[in-house]
Amino acid sequence: MAELKYQIRAIHTASTITVYQAYTPEVGLPAAREGRFPAAWKRDRMTWIKPSFLWMMYRCGWGAKEGQETVLAVEMTREGFEWALEHACLAHYEPGLHPDRATWKRQLKRAPARVQWDPERDLHLQPLPYRSLQLGLAGEAAHRYADEWTASITDITALAQKIHAHMQGGDLDAARRLLPPEHPYPVRDGLLAHLHR
Repeated sequence: MAELKYQIRAIHTASTITVYQAYTPEVGLPAAREGRFPAAWKRDRMTWIKPSFLWMMYRCGWGAKEGQETVLAVEMTREGFEWALEHACLAHYEPGLHPDRATWKRQLKRAPARVQWDPERDLHLQPLPYRSLQLGLAGEAAHRYADEWTASITDITALAQKIHAHMQGGDLDAARRLLPPEHPYPVRDGLLAHLHR
């Protein structure tokens, strides 16, 4: 069955969803060790979270890109994730979704979160025909993410490196077996209506 073009796929439980980020070791290692973001994590900057493991690998180059050497799996509350979605604005102007460009700009400026839908990635990090959610958190959303919504933080750099090593060695089956088991996230009716056409 074909994947829906706009769908959140993630590891999730009844109360949490797992998202991914990558940081310098100076930020990522203490975050994983303490289970919360350290003082060096700037709460006043926008931070982007990604429910897709392979999109994170595309973004951070399997943890090899400078400044993204520590890959984190952040388990956050579904309540917080859905609050961010409800209060988000699409990161680009979409005719038919927004009344006009000026209205969209006002909404974007006020919104504590923004959404991008980028092509999902396969094991080779090549684009797929359906989209993956990227959720940017700023202001109130960033503070609440760090201080209220984060349930656990795990360093998964070694996992990323192991999957990449299998890919480089041509063992796609071994790489695929290690992928986090992501499934469609059960969003309530209408939650994403303002975030795609």
